[in-house]
Amino acid sequence: MTVTVSIERDGPDAARTALKRCVGEGGVATFPADTLYGLACDPLNAGAVERIHSIKGRDDGKPSAVMYFSPLAMRELISGLGSRTRDAVGALLPGTVTLVIANPERRYPLACREDPERLGVRLIEGPLAGAMTPIFQTSANRCGEPAPRRFDEIDAEVLRQADLGIDAGELIGEPSTVVDVTGIDEGGRWEVLREGALPESEVDRRLSAVAG
Repeated sequence: MTVTVSIERDGPDAARTALKRCVGEGGVATFPADTLYGLACDPLNAGAVERIHSIKGRDDGKPSAVMYFSPLAMRELISGLGSRTRDAVGALLPGTVTLVIANPERRYPLACREDPERLGVRLIEGPLAGAMTPIFQTSANRCGEPAPRRFDEIDAEVLRQADLGIDAGELIGEPSTVVDVTGIDEGGRWEVLREGALPESEVDRRLSAVAG
């Protein structure tokens, strides 16, 4: 049975606590990101990641992102990056961006899939900002269906198969912008792989200063 927490009714502290407990116990949660609702689990728990693929109805082999809700929780990951990559993180995060970064230490292989030396990361604001639990995350929709912007738009079967549902009402409804910065340290290069909530022109403006 899915446990539901409402941020309006129960408060953000209760939501953060519920997410930490669910993920720590190997569960799967539906949760509000800053843009759309997602599915979340422990990024190092293979069984939980497989459950998410099963809930979505397809495992297409595509990589997923690891999401952070606090800069402090991300500090260890950031410390191992090149200086320009760290500057790129500071220029674009927190925000509605997924950064693809170099991952020479091969952290979070379940999210990286077939390319373990590249990792997608997010650092977001929004209803759960401040939570210290990093998560494996993907959109909370069945394969081929639109990603939900409201909790009541989440497919009933997706919600039924999750252990926790966190309701934060309506989100902005646009996907994150995906930016590959794996070449920014060596050649000052980046590539927008998908334009979403943050316009490509704004990405270029911010990273031009970083690449120098």
